Amino acid sequence: MAWLYVLLAAIIEVFWVIGLRYSDSAIEWAGTVVAIIISFYAIIKACEKLPSGTVYAVFTGSGAAAIVLVDFLFFNAELSIMKVFFIAIIIVGVIGIKMTSVESIPVEEGGE
Repeated sequence: MAWLYVLLAAIIEVFWVIGLRYSDSAIEWAGTVVAIIISFYAIIKACEKLPSGTVYAVFTGSGAAAIVLVDFLFFNAELSIMKVFFIAIIIVGVIGIKMTSVESIPVEEGGE
């Protein structure tokens, strides 16, 4: 479940980053702020079960890769072979971090 929170946060990050760039009205800015709050709430929930460094690395890496792709697909940004190469490196890194991370098991209070 913790990895789903990270995935949710990364997906929502795409929306609030676009909102930071393109918001013009109060309602658009309000939507951007709500997206930021939801994204960071999901990160906080993920950090309850996963190491913070792992969560942050996966969140920022996958979010950055997704934002570059969305920018290319929907906003006519330039996409070069080098950008694709480095996005691939980010994706490989995110997969590697996930494969080598262990979810923490909460210790019950009063237990040893």
